[in-house]
Formats: sequence, C-alpha cells, structure tokens
Amino acid sequence: QVQLVESGGGSVQAGESLRLSCAVSGNVFTVNAMSWYRQSPGKQRQLIARITSGGSADDADTVKGRFTISRDNAKNTIYLQMDSLRPEDTAIYYCNAYIYTGTLATLREGAYWGQGTQVTVSS
Repeated sequence: QVQLVESGGGSVQAGESLRLSCAVSGNVFTVNAMSWYRQSPGKQRQLIARITSGGSADDADTVKGRFTISRDNAKNTIYLQMDSLRPEDTAIYYCNAYIYTGTLATLREGAYWGQGTQVTVSS
C-alpha cells in the first residue's frame, strides 16, 4: 500500500504565505517525479509545479516567481512554498507521484494521488 499525505493548507489573507508538504509512505521502491496540482470549483485540475527525482523543477506561468517546489528524497517528501498568495490561488491542492513498488523482480510504476488540502486566500 502506498499513501500520499498532504498537509499545510489553511486560510490566509492575500499577500501571505503557506507551505504545503506531501509525504509518501508505504511499500515504495523508489519515487520518481512528483507534482502539485490544484483544482478550483468548476474548473479542471491544473498542474502547477513538478520536480524530478534529481531535483529538476518546473512550474506554471500562473505561479512562477511566487511558488517554489522542493524535495527531500531521504524523506520521500515534497514541499510547495507559496508566497504572495492571491484570492485566485484558492483551490484544493493535490500531490501526485510516480512511484515504483515491489522488488527488483516485480517492479511496477504507478501514479498516486493524495487526498488534497484546501487553500483559501481572502482579499
């Protein structure tokens, strides 16, 4: 069993900061790329930041310069530092990871999702 558990969401005022965390646990052989997505009511889930196992990161234009994704491979955890938050950043934020499970003889890769954490930014 593999679990992704997000934490760090909450309600803040515009201009403030939050830091989200996503920790992977369970029968994990290795964790490949991990990402943060967000979904606002009535909208499709949107990719906002991605980081490879080697630490190469990329993020969407809508959050560039304000959000920073980082990773601690020893803890199988990623973070999303969100600064200068705006009301339009209000959404449920989801963690996604591509994970190899099993042993060397039985390796298989799957995509896993966390349960989501609510971020609300008021003006």
